Amino acid sequence: MPWIDAIATDDVDEGDVVRWDFQDETFVIIHGEDGRFYCTAGRCTHQQVHLSGGFVIDNAIECPRHNGVFDYRSGKALRAPACIDLATFETKVEGARVFVLIS
Repeated sequence: MPWIDAIATDDVDEGDVVRWDFQDETFVIIHGEDGRFYCTAGRCTHQQVHLSGGFVIDNAIECPRHNGVFDYRSGKALRAPACIDLATFETKVEGARVFVLIS
C-alpha cells in the first residue's frame, strides 16, 4: 500500500495526539516531544477505548479509561491493565503534511 496523506503538521501540537481514521480503521498520530510524528493503532488493547483522549508525556500515551500506558514509538505496553502492545505505523513528513505507511 502506498503512503497515505494523513494530516497537516499543524493539526497536532508537539506533545499532543490527534485521531485519524482511514478506511475502516482508526489510528492516533502523536507529535512527539522530539518533534517527530508517530502513528499507532487508535484503540487501547485493554478495552478498545480510543487513545485520542489520552495523555501524552515522556514518549508514552496513557489510556483515558484505565490508565494503561504505551510507548508510542514502539507500541510496547508499559503499564497494566494494558498488556498487549499497540500496532505502530511508519510516518514521514513532506512539506507540511504527515504521511502514514499502512501495510
